[in-house]
Amino acid sequence: MTRDISAKITAVGHYVPEKILDNFELEKIVDTNNEWILSRTGIRERHIAAKDEVTSDLSVKAVEELLEKRGIAASEIDLLIVATVTPDMMFPSTAALVLDKLGVKTAWGFDLSGACSGFLYALSAGNAFICSGAAKKVVVVGADKMTSILDYSDRNTCILFGDGAGAVLLEPDTEGYGIMDEIMYTDGHGGNYLYMKGGGSLNPATHETVDAKLHYIYQDGKSVFKYAVKGMQEVSEEILVKNGLKGEDLALFIPHQANLRIIDATAQRIGLDPSRVLVNIDKFANTTAATIPLGIWDAMEDGRLERGDLLLLAAFGAGFTWGSTLIKWS
Repeated sequence: MTRDISAKITAVGHYVPEKILDNFELEKIVDTNNEWILSRTGIRERHIAAKDEVTSDLSVKAVEELLEKRGIAASEIDLLIVATVTPDMMFPSTAALVLDKLGVKTAWGFDLSGACSGFLYALSAGNAFICSGAAKKVVVVGADKMTSILDYSDRNTCILFGDGAGAVLLEPDTEGYGIMDEIMYTDGHGGNYLYMKGGGSLNPATHETVDAKLHYIYQDGKSVFKYAVKGMQEVSEEILVKNGLKGEDLALFIPHQANLRIIDATAQRIGLDPSRVLVNIDKFANTTAATIPLGIWDAMEDGRLERGDLLLLAAFGAGFTWGSTLIKWS
């Protein structure tokens, strides 16, 4: 894709809660064991937010780290986009709460619900605002407190998720760096396999919805796994073919961290050596919208990205939603 202006990532921030829940502790809570979890998911532990620690709090800490690294004030933000499926409340938006906690009165913001693909969706929206010239500094946050919607008697879901937040700052680039291309999809049929039915206009909160556990996440694991493998593989391959690239041209691939088997299958499909695939599911589990920005933060901390490197991001989530983003690192 050719543009006069592109959006580049100029800073990254992250936050994960202090408390860690490992697989051995989960054995005491639900009928499972470390070997079973590790062999099927690749997860060893996950970070758990405190009871009074909410999604906006996670987001604020990630943004504050980002601002410190970039050396700018919160007042310089033009737009804040928060990708989340666990907002503090139905309204006002988590973005509004984050801006308030940051003391920002001159920006605007909104929430975006794309589940595990939410960060890529929000990144695409931020990219559009930068490329159009409507904004100069856009902060994109992926944050979720998944433990707030987990049923710890359901071993099919409670082992999979953790809490965390990641944030990136997008700014204009005119030298050919930044977001090169993106491909996004939604198939609403997938809503039958992964959802939380309670709390919206379909099933407002009542004693009956609480008793029926409609306010917890539900997942048909086998079906989601099948669709996720196909979706992640195909969209990753599609964006490479579209841009005349092969897996070997990538410096790094950061996929959504839902399941190690899905990650490995996708990397193999696009011909990527494991050394070029970022995996941190073992220490963070699935943090939904936060997995990819946490991956970008990890990559930067480990010195795995250099100027000019090609970076591929890919995700698949409830909806179904899925997509890929190709970046020339700046």
